[in-house]
Amino acid sequence: MRPNDVTIFMCGDVMTGRGIDQILPHPAAPRIYEPYMDSALGYVELAERAHGPIPGPAGFSYIWGDAFEEFRLAGPDVKIINLETAVTRSEDYEDKGINYRMDPANIPCITAAGIDCCALANNHILDWGVRGLAETIMTLKNAGLACCGAGGNIGAAAAPAVIKTANGGRVLVFSMGSETSGIPRHWAASEDRAGVNLLADLTPGAARPLKKEIEKQRRQGDIVVASVHWGGNWGFDVPDAFRQFAYLLIDEAGVDIIHGHSSHHPKGIEVHSGKLILYGCGDFINDYEGIEGYEHFRPELGLMYFAKTDMASGRLLSLRMTPTLIRRFRVNRAEINDALWLTDMITREGGRFNTRASLGEDGRLALEWDFE
Repeated sequence: MRPNDVTIFMCGDVMTGRGIDQILPHPAAPRIYEPYMDSALGYVELAERAHGPIPGPAGFSYIWGDAFEEFRLAGPDVKIINLETAVTRSEDYEDKGINYRMDPANIPCITAAGIDCCALANNHILDWGVRGLAETIMTLKNAGLACCGAGGNIGAAAAPAVIKTANGGRVLVFSMGSETSGIPRHWAASEDRAGVNLLADLTPGAARPLKKEIEKQRRQGDIVVASVHWGGNWGFDVPDAFRQFAYLLIDEAGVDIIHGHSSHHPKGIEVHSGKLILYGCGDFINDYEGIEGYEHFRPELGLMYFAKTDMASGRLLSLRMTPTLIRRFRVNRAEINDALWLTDMITREGGRFNTRASLGEDGRLALEWDFE
């Protein structure tokens, strides 16, 4: 790392509950409350039916698979994920159709990858109630993991995670969610209620609290990341309201990187005023293998995003992306045909943003954009 550079790893949703939790050394009780499945073991069976046996119990590092080599090669200074799973033994499940839970004893599956920060403002973090949220936050902190986006009140939920870099700099991570992603409105944290940092809407008024918090927390040279859970599960379209809100966060609130997620597949990428906007990173780890119906979107494919940013200006210097494939509940390097598909998709969807992807001989992607 040069004195004024920082490389930040980001990815899509990391969902280590349900079926993933069941193959780890300390699975939670498998009972779930879905209309079409009453045991989390059913998702393990679906995946094995599709792609063969999954070792069980798998080691804590198993699910990250080929990601370890990519971390070694890219050498990111900070690793940020959206952890879309409650880490709890709570039985206070919310009757909302799908509930994700991982046993706290399986938290080494997150620390094994050297993750620095878990964004929590998403539509599964309170699946097992306020007690489940409190246990999740306590478990993460006890494991040395920074987290943001949820807490015992709005002050705690809106506060950033502060990650120090090896060169003495800092990355501030703010996590927030939108009802458009399926977060129930009653999950919103308030002065006297635990919950998530829920955006009231995507207007200038919703950006003002973040601007104030950034002005309060920021030091010279800090990089500010807004990790935003927004939008539906499927579809490449980026609504104009999302673009305008991203611009507000950058131009008015002072955000340097938008880490967007919720979609089950990667979406287009934009660079605005030199700042990176990831509108949807796709799923990185989940238990959806064997579920059919959305093949057009290639949800089994993902990307590891390595954003090199200038710490003095917050401007994007480069974005390298490693194509991945989920198989047998494990992250694998994608084959060349899959890498080509992702390259074409990013270029197609980036057309309206003046961005495109190029595929290197090593099978990794680089973002190209028109400088403003």
